[in-house]
Amino acid sequence: MTDHELQGDIVFAAEDDAGAAAQELKAWKLLIVDDEEDVHSITRMVLEGFEFEGARLEFLSAYSADEGRQILAENPDVAVMLLDVVMETPHAGLDLARQVREELGNSQVRIILRTGQPGQAPERQVIINYDINDYKSKSELTAQKLFTAVTTGLRSYRDLRAIDFSRQGLEDIIAASADLFQTDSLELFARGVLTQMTSLLHLEDSSMYLGDASGLAARDRLDDFVIIAGTGDFSSQESRLASEVLDAQEMELIRRAVHADQCFFSQTSYAGCFGVTSGARHVLFLRVLRELTPLEQNLVQIFAANVTVAFENLQLNQEIAQTHREVIFTLGEVVESRALAGGMHVRRVAEMAWLLGRHAGLPEEDCDLLRLAMPMHDVGKVAIPDSVLLKAGPLDEIERGIMERHPRLGFDILNRSGNHIMQTAARIALEHQEAWDGSGYPACLAGESIHIFSRIARVVDVLDSLLSQRVYKEAWSVADALAYLQDQRGRMLDPVLVDTLLAHKDEFLALRENIIQQSQDIEIAGREKKP
Repeated sequence: MTDHELQGDIVFAAEDDAGAAAQELKAWKLLIVDDEEDVHSITRMVLEGFEFEGARLEFLSAYSADEGRQILAENPDVAVMLLDVVMETPHAGLDLARQVREELGNSQVRIILRTGQPGQAPERQVIINYDINDYKSKSELTAQKLFTAVTTGLRSYRDLRAIDFSRQGLEDIIAASADLFQTDSLELFARGVLTQMTSLLHLEDSSMYLGDASGLAARDRLDDFVIIAGTGDFSSQESRLASEVLDAQEMELIRRAVHADQCFFSQTSYAGCFGVTSGARHVLFLRVLRELTPLEQNLVQIFAANVTVAFENLQLNQEIAQTHREVIFTLGEVVESRALAGGMHVRRVAEMAWLLGRHAGLPEEDCDLLRLAMPMHDVGKVAIPDSVLLKAGPLDEIERGIMERHPRLGFDILNRSGNHIMQTAARIALEHQEAWDGSGYPACLAGESIHIFSRIARVVDVLDSLLSQRVYKEAWSVADALAYLQDQRGRMLDPVLVDTLLAHKDEFLALRENIIQQSQDIEIAGREKKP
């Protein structure tokens, strides 16, 4: 291993000058469990000055099995235990060895059994029945053999720790990847990647010290990259160019990663590219205070591979969701354009439904779903003849019966899809003409038997319809429209939702006017482009 690699409990801390790594060594803990004081003294004397991979020994002493158990419980990072067999009982040491493995669950400490009475604990029997790592008779344990036994034990302990670090790292990767696959925002995704990556490199307090890592995630823009999330030195740097906050060597590392579609490591940096197959190039960059170990580099590469899959999944989901939104709004507008003198009704009711849902206390994800499904509430009108749908005057009984078929027709159209948005839209289409007092159609549902989404849809649809011009009526004034909502409170409309809307009426009216203004601006811009 190099000076930068994992050395058991050794910690490498960062120097103040230019982030260079300096060594702050922790000692290997050696526990002596023996009821003879001389054994402790002789062991310390023989191993005085002992070093293994740059770290000295820290001696801990226990004079009984019970005391040894307590010390191990308080110091789970003991590397080697020199254990006597015969202490307060003829088999106290063997009992302690079993307790360490089974009760304390410590499988890493290396147990070297020492006995002055081999007959009490025959070597073959002990090796077979107990999870110990070495067996020595005190009479044969010379200084050299003790040195060799301790060195072998420390080497085994170091390797076990490395394996455990790797296992923990892989578990972190699995857990982090599961979280990342559930993320539906690119910014949240990037921030989550940075958080998980820095967490992954802090495997345990006893592993190498990383220092305060700084990281950023960015997407390509011409020959540069725009930061979309940052930690440490790069916190609050969103929307800035990477070249403004990174030095020339760091930018070169990023460009190498993008060009080769690989992970690259320098002594103090990591850069990786992900999302190439989707057409968008994104980079992850970490600035650390020392070189990553081969183990850590392997963990980073495995995690980066999972990040790429998660990113592609996110991109695909966003594209699918955007396509759904566009199809839903387009179809909704096509249906509404048959009956309305002006457009954008479906967009207005969708946004007002989201706002009313939030004020009514619905979770944000439910409000987002409502906004996506709302434009399809009148899709059943696509099957209503123009003679009925566009009639300027009142409908007769037959015509009214035809019109009242549109909720069921809309449900039948949308319910064929298993998509969650479409299923929600089907429910709204079916129930949006139901009334709080049970006088609506098609099923005469009443009160809370009508889904909350449908009740919200009815309130905002009525408000926007009253304020809009139709082939059969002029637009109402704001005062008259709000008075009508108040009049229908507890009759056609959910009283609580009406109260909620009226309490925030200025917000709803401003939202509606903003959408109308946006529509007009788009229309004016379109006319100006025409020759």
